[in-house]
Amino acid sequence: MSLLSNLLNLNLSDCTEKVIAEYIWVGGSGMDIRSKARTLSGPVSDPSKLPKWNYDGSSTGQAPGEDSEVILYPQAIFKDPFRRGDNILVMCDCYTPAGGPIPTNKRYNAAKIFSHPDVAAEEPWYGIEQEYTLLQKDVKWPIGWPVGGYPGPQGPYYCGIGAEKSFGRDIVDSHYKACLYAGINISGINGEVMPGQWEFQVGPAVGISAADQLWVARYILERITEIAGVVLSFDPKPIQGDWNGAGAHTNYSTKTMRSDGGYEVIKKAIEKLGLRHKEHIAAYGEGNERRLTGRHETADINTFVWGVANRGASIRVGRDTEKNGKGYFEDRRPASNMDPYVVTSMIAETTILWKSN
Repeated sequence: MSLLSNLLNLNLSDCTEKVIAEYIWVGGSGMDIRSKARTLSGPVSDPSKLPKWNYDGSSTGQAPGEDSEVILYPQAIFKDPFRRGDNILVMCDCYTPAGGPIPTNKRYNAAKIFSHPDVAAEEPWYGIEQEYTLLQKDVKWPIGWPVGGYPGPQGPYYCGIGAEKSFGRDIVDSHYKACLYAGINISGINGEVMPGQWEFQVGPAVGISAADQLWVARYILERITEIAGVVLSFDPKPIQGDWNGAGAHTNYSTKTMRSDGGYEVIKKAIEKLGLRHKEHIAAYGEGNERRLTGRHETADINTFVWGVANRGASIRVGRDTEKNGKGYFEDRRPASNMDPYVVTSMIAETTILWKSN
């Protein structure tokens, strides 16, 4: 294994100018992350300078076998924490050979919304709180839990320390540092309420970059859990019963909300979100009805309610925002398996572009 480690850690810059680019995209389920690597003649820092590439869409549920070619368009570049040096990770989206977005390409529509002059002028900021659960590989049961059994009730695990309260910290810290290395604006981590469950936060990030960064942070986490022999789950309610689910709370503000008088703008934006509650819920992740029950720090899925410092609300406004009369709010409805391209662009579309009657 030491020889294998030595080979994995080879510094290519000692002998060649060539670099490795890992092309990453979202597969047919909308949550499966796919990737493959290619060699470039030298370092690249601008995604528009990267070659387009293709893959077999019939093997990812994104194209029929008789016309299986899907084209990858490079959109964002990150440093590769696994290969290091000048090697890169490349977030891509997916198109037909004719140049049209395939149905699972959610980035395409998001880019149209974020490039709208009215949206761009508002400089939408996002901070996404990605919760996830680490599972034992062979039994698909949370790490730290007795196989086929349960740990003690929730209470000591949230932000807990100690061998009987915190499970998987080596994975979590490795991910934290790897994201910082990659250039992702990861702003923090914490242990969550259910044992074996964790959270990382991406942001603040502007517009579509928030979604690009979250997808690549998910990719890095899945690669690290692969190395550790642990299964990564984004299921919004991985364990039924009296256990917290997993969400992707999305914090949001616009330039107007961050300016003096912004609190009134925030309240009008929340009113718009309430009027489109069903549309947002339908786009906020699969299986979310198992999580949004009105218990375990959630609002019922069929009810829209907002409040200051209320973690049982659909939308939570922070005390500082209320006190300062400006700031941001938190949409607590998105599930952990949501598509950040869909959620971030939909929030911007509803609050900035959509006109209520």
